[in-house]
Amino acid sequence: MIATLEQMIRRDRLTALVCVSVVTALAWTGLLTMSSSMAGTGADARLQAAMSMTDARVWGVADWLGLSGMWAVMMTGMMVPSVSPVLLHMLQIFRRRGDRLAHKSAAAFVGGHLAAWILFGAVAAAVQIALHRAALLDASVAIRSTALTGALLLAVGIYQCLPVKSACLTRCRPPLRFLSMKRRDGTLGALTMGLQHGGFCVACCFALMALMFVAGVMNVFWAAAIAVLVLAEKLTPRRLHLEYASGLPLIAWGVVKLVQP
Repeated sequence: MIATLEQMIRRDRLTALVCVSVVTALAWTGLLTMSSSMAGTGADARLQAAMSMTDARVWGVADWLGLSGMWAVMMTGMMVPSVSPVLLHMLQIFRRRGDRLAHKSAAAFVGGHLAAWILFGAVAAAVQIALHRAALLDASVAIRSTALTGALLLAVGIYQCLPVKSACLTRCRPPLRFLSMKRRDGTLGALTMGLQHGGFCVACCFALMALMFVAGVMNVFWAAAIAVLVLAEKLTPRRLHLEYASGLPLIAWGVVKLVQP
């Protein structure tokens, strides 16, 4: 029996959701493992030593690569769910136009999206090393200075309320609009679309990721909360302005930190 078009679309969407769930689960498993290592289980002594402020070694390329890998895993777990709406619409569009490479194109799109976040992770790792060298991080890899913490919270809250945040979120929120404006044919075209979409996503959410330096880089509860907020921002209608609902409390929190003695 030959499957109908609608049956193939439903099958594609189910396959995509399963793949997204598996990748997300694997990434979060890795995050929990690394977090457990930092807590002193001894599962990865090198990573634990590298991220401790008591580590007296000279920070080098190997440390940056290790931290970049950690950030890549974290970004994968936090951001893959938020790309699902675009991925599902993309598969439907490709299948309806008879694209036999729909699955490969979808995988290329996700790969491009993650590439943008992996690049962000490499930059975040460099920032983390700079903070380590300046002795500004404590044992939980959170900023030690109350004033610096307040300034970061204030900056993130202000960015959440800026027009540039709304503009980038607009590109990430409605999947059909992005796909109609940026659609490219072929696997390479899908990879390019993924890079573009990932770039808008980084510009939209990088400030929220900086909050990991407030709670501790490997704080899985904060990572989960930020991931849920990012997904909610992309799924809720624009008129609800969820970015303001998160930005204003962050501004208030930052002010409280700054005025503390």
